[in-house]
Amino acid sequence: MEVNQAKQEHLLALKVMRLTKPTLFTNLPVTCEDRDLPGDLFAQLMKEDPSTIKGAEALMLGEMLTLPQNFGNIFLGETFSSYISVHNDSNQVVKDILVKADLQTSSQRLNLSASNSAVGELKPECCIDDVIHHEVKEIGTHILVCAVSYTTQYGEKLYFRKFFKFQVLKPLDVKTKFYNAESDLSSVTDEVFLEAQIQNITTSAMFMEKVSLEPSMMYNVTELNTVASGEDGESTFGKMSYLQPMDTRQYLYCLKPKPEYAEKAGVIKGVTVIGKLDIVWKTNLGERGRLQTSQLQRMAPGYGDIRLSLEMIPDTVNLEEPFDIICKITNCSERTMDLVLEMCNTRSIHWCGVSGRQLGKLSPGAFLSLPLILLSSVQGLQSISGLRLTDTFLKRTYEYDDIAQVCVVCPYTNNEC
Repeated sequence: MEVNQAKQEHLLALKVMRLTKPTLFTNLPVTCEDRDLPGDLFAQLMKEDPSTIKGAEALMLGEMLTLPQNFGNIFLGETFSSYISVHNDSNQVVKDILVKADLQTSSQRLNLSASNSAVGELKPECCIDDVIHHEVKEIGTHILVCAVSYTTQYGEKLYFRKFFKFQVLKPLDVKTKFYNAESDLSSVTDEVFLEAQIQNITTSAMFMEKVSLEPSMMYNVTELNTVASGEDGESTFGKMSYLQPMDTRQYLYCLKPKPEYAEKAGVIKGVTVIGKLDIVWKTNLGERGRLQTSQLQRMAPGYGDIRLSLEMIPDTVNLEEPFDIICKITNCSERTMDLVLEMCNTRSIHWCGVSGRQLGKLSPGAFLSLPLILLSSVQGLQSISGLRLTDTFLKRTYEYDDIAQVCVVCPYTNNEC
């Protein structure tokens, strides 16, 4: 903290002190064996030391608390607390004392004073005390500006200021990754997986009290950071969730579009807002910090003008026996389509039915469920391919390969793939 002192002599003295919680006193124990020259001298001295723990004198931590010896570090998300005292060092009665505390950041100036009204008078050797609090929400240089104005007993109005400069540091390094996953059987439950990597870049350990994802109005979220499902599930990080300096922890969340949004094909397209992370931690003797990220955005997967997905498919089918599937065709464009379905056989997959069938008109955002029959002539894990949709309005063709996979077994030997 840097202080610019006023050159003029004033009747009042301003003192500012940062309020932080104390730390446990630490000492450096010195021990030796009984056969060494000092004998039990060191052990006896440590037993007489009032700062050591009785019965455990060799431990570095003691039973006493130490008040902060310097300004210390302030991290983003913590609460900055300061004690301001104005003392009358003179033998005169001072009137109309007004104490004002502002915090200047790189983007704004905040008034932290609890009261903006002046004190009528201040007698000699008396003081005015105030405690200010502010949750730090910006990193970089901060300047605490304390201004005092008063009137002497002779009617002279005086004014002085002091500046206290400090840096706000970044406590955590947060990185996010998105993974788009399409449901196997239903197109309305497309899942988005969010991986959040949180690294402690401070010099002290943190107790991670809460790391949660607040989803946007379009999504429901499921946390995947517990071993067992339900409210009583144990955290994957154990009961004591400590994050040591420079350690990194990964959190995983699954987001699903709400039904009212997922059923509208054109809603979740392009860049969509997922939500924001809410991180709460504690350091030292319970000092609390909280960070909220900005709104996380992700590029939704593009499906083109027409999206084809499967609503129903069996896990295992018999070789050379017909089986049923149900396809869902969704118009993701902003125009009406007139569709024709063509089914092309592959080396292992053979479609049953009439190819070139008219499906009719499909308006924007609408969908239709289409039951189809096919069979496989090859045993093993086979990929379903060979569907082709044609929009007769624009003469545009859309081909779909590797729609899904199915396990084909021989019904005679019951040998699976």
